[in-house]
Amino acid sequence: MEEILIENTIETGDEEICYVDVRFKATGKTETFMTTDHSIKKGDMVVLESEFGGDFAFACNDAYTGSDKIDLKLIDRKATEQDLKAYKENEEDATKALAFCKKQALMLGLDMRLVMAEYTLDRTKLTFIYTADERVDFRELLKILAANFHCRIELRQIGARDKAKLVRGVGPCGRELCCGKFINDFDMVSINMAKNQLLALNIQKLSGHCGKLMCCLKYEDDAYKELRKGLPKLNAQIEYEGVLYRVTSMNVIARTCKLENRESAIYITLDDLLAKGIVKTPNKNKTTDQVKTAKVKGDAKTEELSK
Repeated sequence: MEEILIENTIETGDEEICYVDVRFKATGKTETFMTTDHSIKKGDMVVLESEFGGDFAFACNDAYTGSDKIDLKLIDRKATEQDLKAYKENEEDATKALAFCKKQALMLGLDMRLVMAEYTLDRTKLTFIYTADERVDFRELLKILAANFHCRIELRQIGARDKAKLVRGVGPCGRELCCGKFINDFDMVSINMAKNQLLALNIQKLSGHCGKLMCCLKYEDDAYKELRKGLPKLNAQIEYEGVLYRVTSMNVIARTCKLENRESAIYITLDDLLAKGIVKTPNKNKTTDQVKTAKVKGDAKTEELSK
């Protein structure tokens, strides 16, 4: 059949190609596939052809047209009753396979924590997913698994964040974990992002289910950097209306800050701080003569006290 590409819409004969975003259970990632089946709805299970046999995936949305993505893989079909029955049987057998693999890994003394196992639809491949702190030599385990299950075996190591993405759950905000809902690729999150948001540096509270810094720290980082432009740092000395204070807290969203000294504490707006405040920088560049004079005076005082 002749394929014609017109304005990013592919037509094969009289059937217009549409697009579906699907989620894989084994990786938790979302990818876009093409199909001619416009009846696919969000939540439907679809079968994808791969080099190892048919794979299952879940549709994340209804089929849509007009995507600018090209050269995508095709969805083979919407899952039938027979496919769903095979999927459930594979899930049950994969659970048993996972228990067997855990037992064998323990007997071999392998330091690996198995997360899940999954069969392809035609059972030609069985994938075991695990986490480990270091590289694991699983060659002996691989031989045992291949002899027991008589199919292609894959042992795939993932990180702590990938595990959280697979297991999923609810975050401290009360909503589904971002990694389990929509994040495909993990960006770097640093402690400086927490500092930019003026958060208390409590690693336990700033960490997610994976034990790493929460991904959501990155979402507002650019906004906080922009809001903090031109503002003094925390604990900076400020002269405000002729009185010397120290900046003890700031709320860049509410545009307020707290100034304190030994006698009093005041709350002012950041606009007032910028308009009326004068930042006092400590003089760290003392000359050599000044340092020597200070040292001589200090030695003289020490001598007087000794007398």
